[in-house]
Amino acid sequence: MLDATTRPGGTATACPPAAAEEPAPAVRTAAPVRSAFSARCVRVLLSPWSRLSLLLVLLAAAGACVLLFQPQRLLTDGWPSQLGGAAAAAVFAAAYGLCTVAFVPRPLLNLAAGALFGSQWGLASALAGTVLGAGAAFGLGRALGQDALRPLLRGRLLTAADGQLSRHGFRSMTAARLFPGVPFWAANYCAAVSRMGWPAFLLATALGSVPNTAAYAVAGARAAAPTSPAFLLAMAGIVLPALAGAAVAWRKRHHLRAR
Repeated sequence: MLDATTRPGGTATACPPAAAEEPAPAVRTAAPVRSAFSARCVRVLLSPWSRLSLLLVLLAAAGACVLLFQPQRLLTDGWPSQLGGAAAAAVFAAAYGLCTVAFVPRPLLNLAAGALFGSQWGLASALAGTVLGAGAAFGLGRALGQDALRPLLRGRLLTAADGQLSRHGFRSMTAARLFPGVPFWAANYCAAVSRMGWPAFLLATALGSVPNTAAYAVAGARAAAPTSPAFLLAMAGIVLPALAGAAVAWRKRHHLRAR
């Protein structure tokens, strides 16, 4: 709106409004600077090495929890009395999966499953926990570690393992589960770094883990009768695949060195 002023002759004239004050240069540039800083922080947090660092922190925290709570006490103290039946087996399967992510050896958990729930329920809960833990480790490795670790696959053995899992994932993972020469956690994270797909990984884990898991579950359930045929067959099911896996691993290693 124009302001009116009076000239000496008595006529009124309109005065233009005062020009709006322009913001200071520092105020104009503050928002772009903050936006660029926020974008840079997001890129750093989502970078491959930041995600790999987060994975290592999570695994270290999981290992610390295992050392603190000592799940191996299930073999001596037993399962809480307020849990029983299918609910107890389901809770045990969930705990089993978390423990495998935290590097607790599966044989110990399989023995505990058989000792706590018997052969059938022990096998079911241990197998469910196996698939759950493998899927969790595979997902963590794929989301947080793959982008950082794939450029490091330059050695002969690492390149060969990556190619085998990427091209023949189902067959290779089934063999790794059948013959316990490769640690469970190592197979999970190696598969996650490779280009192996989710369905092949989970199905191979479920099928390949049945014989070994059943052998340990039966051994845990029949541990009170070490001379029974069921216990002896279970021990044979544990020892023979281990020997076969060692022989296959030695042959593969010799074949790779001969190239």
